[in-house]
Amino acid sequence: MRQAQSLHFSTHDGVELHYRHWPATRNEHQPRRAVVMFHRGHEHGGRMAHLADELAMPGYDFFAWDARGHGLSPGARGDSPGFATSVRDVQTFIEHIQARHGLAEQDLVVLAQSVGAVLVATWAHDYAPKVRCLVLASPAFKVKLYVPFARPGLKLLKAVRGNFFVNSYVKPQLLTHDPERVMSYKADPLISRPISVTMLLGLFDAADRVVADAQAIQLPTQLLVSGADLVVERAPQQRFFDRLGSARKEMHVLPGFFHDTLGERERAHALRRIERFVEHCFACPVERRSLLDADKTGASCAEAESLAAPLPRHSLRGLYWRATRAGLRLGSKVADGVRLGFDTGFDSGSTLDYVYRNQPAGKGGLGRLVDQNYLNAIGWRGIRQRKVHVEALLRLAMDRLRDAGRPVHIVDIAAGHGRYILEALQQVDQRPESILLRDYSPLNVQQGAALIQEKGLGDIARFVQGDAFDRHSLATLEQPPTLAVVSGLYELFASNTLVSHSLAGLAQAMEDGSYLVYTGQPWHPQLEMIARALTSHRGGQAWVMRRRSQAEMDQLVEAAGFRKVTQRIDEWGIFSVSLAQRVR
Repeated sequence: MRQAQSLHFSTHDGVELHYRHWPATRNEHQPRRAVVMFHRGHEHGGRMAHLADELAMPGYDFFAWDARGHGLSPGARGDSPGFATSVRDVQTFIEHIQARHGLAEQDLVVLAQSVGAVLVATWAHDYAPKVRCLVLASPAFKVKLYVPFARPGLKLLKAVRGNFFVNSYVKPQLLTHDPERVMSYKADPLISRPISVTMLLGLFDAADRVVADAQAIQLPTQLLVSGADLVVERAPQQRFFDRLGSARKEMHVLPGFFHDTLGERERAHALRRIERFVEHCFACPVERRSLLDADKTGASCAEAESLAAPLPRHSLRGLYWRATRAGLRLGSKVADGVRLGFDTGFDSGSTLDYVYRNQPAGKGGLGRLVDQNYLNAIGWRGIRQRKVHVEALLRLAMDRLRDAGRPVHIVDIAAGHGRYILEALQQVDQRPESILLRDYSPLNVQQGAALIQEKGLGDIARFVQGDAFDRHSLATLEQPPTLAVVSGLYELFASNTLVSHSLAGLAQAMEDGSYLVYTGQPWHPQLEMIARALTSHRGGQAWVMRRRSQAEMDQLVEAAGFRKVTQRIDEWGIFSVSLAQRVR
């Protein structure tokens, strides 16, 4: 039997999480490959230790973490600051394995079970990694709660009481038919029954989103489903598989298996399928379906066309959205933010600046209340979190440039009023050598120039009018940028041709080793409301957005000559912010 090494890695917020490493029993001539394992809820990585020996994969390193609040990792048992925090921990763990153990991302296999499988599926959707393949066993896309209205009840209680914990009802004999696994479960002091409502509700929300948008996941995926699962429901697993965007995918229903798929008495049937699938994925060339023409064909294209099509005038949906528009028009009479949206467009730089400031205003208490409700919309909350992430990656890129002994020359090609970038630069120890802000709107240029003076950056910053999609004007910038920013722009335009021209112009202007901060919108829960009720800055027409998956956005950036370095995304999975480096 292989012996595990007990190790730790540091998360983005400084928490030291525990993991186990079983080194490969290979000779020096074999390629470096690894299986990274993620345990189910209430358990820990040690519960998957048997797989390092039972899977006939001696040439592979095996890794298994203890998630926050589980096993030997710190934190209240069954808790995390949020489900998205744990998803980000997955990304950090993968990055750690590459850096610490010298393994390439494309040589990693990710094997996950139950809650761990939902974490991994969400990570694959939101971060678009390039691991070799995924194996998901009994993903907990919908837990059987057996209590009517349990989910809305938990939400209501959380709103009243704050975070609290519920205990699992599942007995070990309902997880597996293997008597040794049942006994070891009962005797394991590291297993904990509680799970926080924060994590449980986050699990539900993430699972709904990932199942609905599984087409965005392009990785080869094997799904193992327990045929007699008493813990999670089968239907969402089937929908997830049917919608998966992977060119190479397979689903196996294992008759009679309880929920602990990889710990069942007859698990050898599942393990042999994992071995065969992984071997096949490594034997075949890596094939990534090109998404550069996803604006012309595919799910997001069809979705945007459907949202742009008018509804029958007297249909129930048509009447609903007419009433919604009328309500917003009424709100604009008293709420400043709503009125600004109608005056300049809900996607305008002026509206964005108002959302960043987040100070409700209007006529009297009613106007401020309406405006506060408007500013608390989930999309605007996501926008403000995007600002935080842009600022963080700006500072990271500047630090890396300074460490490399390079000057910091910043250009933002569609800055709006430039608030997010100017406020970020006020917090750095060493100011950049130059800042060039550009925008197509004369009003934004005027307001942004005033903001530069207000922030006391007039000696290094200037604001000019410019077209973010004019490849020639970007390629011939007077001062070649070492740090370019494109925030909140590409999400507003469906055409990949426009985005490609913009990125190509920037790439032409930038030297090797320079950095690009770019944003994306892989998901939005209010797309129809935006399309049916809000207007754009472009002539007051309907604001219809085509979502780009993270994989599509990353492919566009890569095709222009950039290599993605790292990424951030908000807790709802709406807006991503990525950092890439110019490579020739």
